[in-house]
This record gives sequence, C-alpha cells and structure tokens, in this order.
Amino acid sequence: MKALFICLPLFMTINVFLFFLPIVNAIAFYHEDQNDLLGYLPVRDDDLFQIQYTHSIHLTDVKETYTLRNNKIIQTELEYENFAVGMPSNVEGEGKFLEKDGKFFIKNMEREFSYIDLRIGQVQADHRIVYQGISYKLADFFGPGSWVRIKPAKISIWQQVKGVNIRE
Repeated sequence: MKALFICLPLFMTINVFLFFLPIVNAIAFYHEDQNDLLGYLPVRDDDLFQIQYTHSIHLTDVKETYTLRNNKIIQTELEYENFAVGMPSNVEGEGKFLEKDGKFFIKNMEREFSYIDLRIGQVQADHRIVYQGISYKLADFFGPGSWVRIKPAKISIWQQVKGVNIRE
C-alpha cells in the first residue's frame, strides 16, 4: 500500500509532464503575430508541402513548395503560369529557371524563413496547403480574410487538444 502512495504521484507527475512536452513536428498556424495556436498540420522533417493559391491579378495558380529543416521553413520551388505583376523573372543563388508545358518553374531554391505571414484570401486566392497529395483549403479552418502566421513547431499533446488538426 505504501508503494501505491509513492508510485501514484510519480506516475501522475510523469503523465502531466508528457502531456505538456512538445514532441510532434508540425506546421503550426498562429493568430497573427501572437502565440495563439489556431491549428496545425503534423509533418515529418524534410517532407515537402505546398502553399497554393490563385494569383489576384492574372488569376492563374501559383504553387510554392517548402520543407521544414532545422526549425526553419525552406522554400525549394516556385511554379507559376504568367510573368505578370508579382511573379519573378529571374533566379537567385543556385536556383534554376525552367519552362515546361506552358508553366514556369524556379527549382533548387533555398530561401529560408522563420515564419510566413499569410492573409487568407476572401474572394479569389483560395489559399490551400497541400501535404502528401491532400489539399486543405485554409479558409475552411481559419476564415477568409484571416491573418495567420505559419511556423514550424513542436507541439505537445495539450496543444493538439486545443488546436485544430487540419488533417481531420
């Protein structure tokens, strides 16, 4: 009986600790520039994901490809269909420019971001995040016109309970 009184509090302390320990890699979505976790997408390091949207001026799809590495977001590729306003016409660093099937690609990019601020389009942008071939419309989770900050994060079980897993 004495062992129960010793083991039970120890067991409960360990469980509470594990409940708040950040252990799951995720793309985390925060409310504006605050630390209010709105949602998350569990990912593995070095997995690719995309942010896709319809460009507001030339109304064609743009695909930005990223990966998470060393707690940073690394842009690796950009795909677009039109050189109109807001789209690059040259490359930086080791990037390679290609044209294929009427689309333009900038590959081998290594643009590094601590976070990405994104205003979710209200009308035409239709911002989506694509992971493992599945597309998630961001307005469905965070509302059109919302400002979200996208950051790599390790999240705890508690944060998973509080936030919205956009895969579910």
